[in-house]
Amino acid sequence: MPRPIARLLESALFTRLAIVLLTFCFWGAGLAKLADFQAAVAETAFFGIQPAAPITVLVIATQLVGSFLLITGIKPWLGAGALGVFTALTIPLVHHFWNLEGEAAIVHFHTATEHVTVIGGLIVAAILAHRLETARSAAASVEPAAPSRYQQV
Repeated sequence: MPRPIARLLESALFTRLAIVLLTFCFWGAGLAKLADFQAAVAETAFFGIQPAAPITVLVIATQLVGSFLLITGIKPWLGAGALGVFTALTIPLVHHFWNLEGEAAIVHFHTATEHVTVIGGLIVAAILAHRLETARSAAASVEPAAPSRYQQV
């Protein structure tokens, strides 16, 4: 692998950018729903999901908090898991192509398959976050601990 590509792939900034891009469909939608909450509630109700307002609040919270956890690296497994479960649930609740006909069935089928791909990306993000944490823990156990501020004189 060319060294510039390796450095890019090893870059923390590039990793963070990748996670921001991976989660864009979630935090972008969450912010849009916050900006026009009534339209978001109407969309939830359109798909027959009731009670629409509380469910919309849960959707927004899942999208924003899950994205935040993954982007910041604070419990990224939890953020990826929440977003993955949320995305999986949208298939039978919203994109149930097997119950549709014609063009609507085709559009929802393609959306459902894209959702499966996003779930795969979230699983990869959780795996990589776990491996990174494992590597950090292993490195920390090998390196001598720095003296605490109370031990420094």
